[in-house]
Amino acid sequence: MRFASKRQTVASIDETEGVGLIITEPEDLWHANNLIAIGDVVYAPTLRKVTTESSTGSTSAQKVRAELAVKVTDTFFDPRASELRVAGTIMNENEIAAVGQYHTITLKHSDRDIKFTIWKMQGWDSVALSLLAEAVSETANKDVVFAVVMQEGVANLCLITESRTVVKQRIEHTIPKKRSSRKETEGGMSDFYGKVLSALLAAIDFNERSGIPKQLLLASPGFVAQNFRAYMKECAERKGDKPLARLAKEAAVVHTSTGHVHSLNEVLKSPEAQRTMRDAKFTNETSLMDNFYQKLRQDDGRAWYGVQPVAKAIREGAVGRGGGVLMVNSAFFKSMDVAERQKYVALVDKVREDGGDVRLLSSDHESGQRLDALGGIAALLTYPLHDLDENDGEEDAAQVEGSAAGTTII
Repeated sequence: MRFASKRQTVASIDETEGVGLIITEPEDLWHANNLIAIGDVVYAPTLRKVTTESSTGSTSAQKVRAELAVKVTDTFFDPRASELRVAGTIMNENEIAAVGQYHTITLKHSDRDIKFTIWKMQGWDSVALSLLAEAVSETANKDVVFAVVMQEGVANLCLITESRTVVKQRIEHTIPKKRSSRKETEGGMSDFYGKVLSALLAAIDFNERSGIPKQLLLASPGFVAQNFRAYMKECAERKGDKPLARLAKEAAVVHTSTGHVHSLNEVLKSPEAQRTMRDAKFTNETSLMDNFYQKLRQDDGRAWYGVQPVAKAIREGAVGRGGGVLMVNSAFFKSMDVAERQKYVALVDKVREDGGDVRLLSSDHESGQRLDALGGIAALLTYPLHDLDENDGEEDAAQVEGSAAGTTII
């Protein structure tokens, strides 16, 4: 994603600063979905169905292109179709629809170089600015890995980016067993491998000119992944396909307990994946969550989760310089309640002021899903604190709520 213009204003909407953006990659729509919160205003080219009546009384409907601004009431991101739908009420005067009517703007990856603008009616707070900086970073979307998690007769083609995990396709094929001859079983596996390879090559653009260094992980119990890699090499030699030969040579084979999607956690933690993905954000976040769970099991007072314990630790200054890490689900910042959003922004700002690290994790990724299981917020402390989960009554609640009005926790 890139800036269309860093700051814009539209007098008919508000004097609040707007940020113009252009979608360049499918992952940009995921970033846009994170950026756009309930209550924001989004301005973009769109199609709207307009019904007209002739002089004879007959009616006809057609879709008319217009540039509309909507105050957001809901968003829906479809990762498979690379589409983001932004629903809300129309804010700007125009010829085809009245102010206040509902409309849905659809942003698509296929509509490249189309500009859209976001206004934050409450202003761009520190979290929104961090998400914006990540979205337009030169290194954004560069770490893309494809994983084929498989077992006999089943394969899941998964796209893993720095922010999310998407199952692109599930392939099933019946493998002859029991009374079947060895030749029939081998033939069934060969047909299965052929299906998987065709789907893999259709789903992934490994063209180096795309500028995105994609890598491939093959994961399975037993020797299924290893044999699939050998099948890829044989096909490449038979066809004289150098790109496929290079792909097979560089693919890493990982052992997992099953060939189902939930084994992706094993894939990400494997030494082979760590070497392949190096310093990618998603492997760092997986390691971070592993470290958190390990300290949680040790019960040494340095790992806490839940809003109340984490807020107490931050007020004590225990999530700061020297190893403090605050982990928050990015979905918290799409809250319809402005005060609720400000509360979490204040927690983030206090940790950063104290020199701690802040990680915004997505529930679209394995690490974010593990954080969701803990309530969506957790922290690693620089020094042990105990009894943070004890209820201190309304005073604590008032302190946390009161922090929403400023940028520090009192």
